[in-house]
Amino acid sequence: MSEKQTENAPAVSLQGDPLKSLAAFAQRGPAPVHLWNPPFCGEIDMRIARDGTWFYNGSPIGRPALVKLFAGVLRRDPERYVLVTPVECVGIQVDDAPFLGVELLRENSGQDQVLKLRTNVDDWVTVSPENPLKFEAGDSGGLKPYVKVRGELWALLTRALFYDLVEWGETRDVQGEAMFGVASSGGFFTMAPLKDVSDLDVSDLA
Repeated sequence: MSEKQTENAPAVSLQGDPLKSLAAFAQRGPAPVHLWNPPFCGEIDMRIARDGTWFYNGSPIGRPALVKLFAGVLRRDPERYVLVTPVECVGIQVDDAPFLGVELLRENSGQDQVLKLRTNVDDWVTVSPENPLKFEAGDSGGLKPYVKVRGELWALLTRALFYDLVEWGETRDVQGEAMFGVASSGGFFTMAPLKDVSDLDVSDLA
């Protein structure tokens, strides 16, 4: 972002009352948060729960429009998750992933299969090598699927969507081992060795 753009940016205070301050700012359009390098101004009492619910001062934010405003200025830095404007950034807490995957669409099949994910803030993401699907171990030992939304922000998929991935999955040889995974947009995203597929556990998913 140029110095001129930064100087002309509105004086938004995320520390005072971010619920009011962000409204005017976010109406300027999608925020290029990757271009901004404002000073860190500390933590605020905001948390994204594992089920995608946003909390402010311990209370859930009940207006979806406000949640979308905050999501538009969210960034993952190496140290923490932050909300960013051109003039400041503040840290928030994220219990797992900042977004929840709530709908999964499938186009074509086999080598031509394309999967498209909708998040709880109505972002649509095409699963691809640029926006990959990954599987990580949960606290109970089960697998948790995530899709990269943008930057280093990921969406955790629900249990129902995990079942869709299993249904649309296939087996491929990966470095000499039979692996079960899911194809999309020319990429293949491994879930588990084929011998372990019957033991897949979804207890860590909502």
